[in-house]
Amino acid sequence: MLDRFIDGAERLAGAFLAFVTALTFISVALRYVFSWAIPDSYDLSRYFLAILIFWGIAASGYRGTHITVDLLWGTLGAAARRGLDAFASLLTFVAMAAFCWAMGLKVLDAYGSGEATYDLGLPVWPFFLVAWLGTLAAALLMLVRVVRQRVGPAASGAAPAHH
Repeated sequence: MLDRFIDGAERLAGAFLAFVTALTFISVALRYVFSWAIPDSYDLSRYFLAILIFWGIAASGYRGTHITVDLLWGTLGAAARRGLDAFASLLTFVAMAAFCWAMGLKVLDAYGSGEATYDLGLPVWPFFLVAWLGTLAAALLMLVRVVRQRVGPAASGAAPAHH
């Protein structure tokens, strides 16, 4: 079930990436060919880009497929590598939990302020909410990763670190 959720998060991020790419391409083409801009295309592409990044972080953080630096890790033995991986996952969880908290406050702030896009007057808080859900998913999935590493990779089926 968790793998299906991760696959869904990756698909969601991919769909948002496709939307941002199409919106940018069409907007640029319309601007240069017809001297016309899609209303709020800049704001929409920014918000959807943030959403896809946060949902992508959720999937890559859980699977351990994010960018890593192996300078120290490669010199360690197997037990020390597992310890370093567990420490890195715990540190990442703490950072994502703090980021999730801060992003949640931003959602509440945007909702309370009534902030809206310039051209269409769309409220921005729903975009912030979907992005916050990505940070929440990232924090929860990192917690699952930390717990599974603590239990042990063989017993838990945790995603191994990709180094």
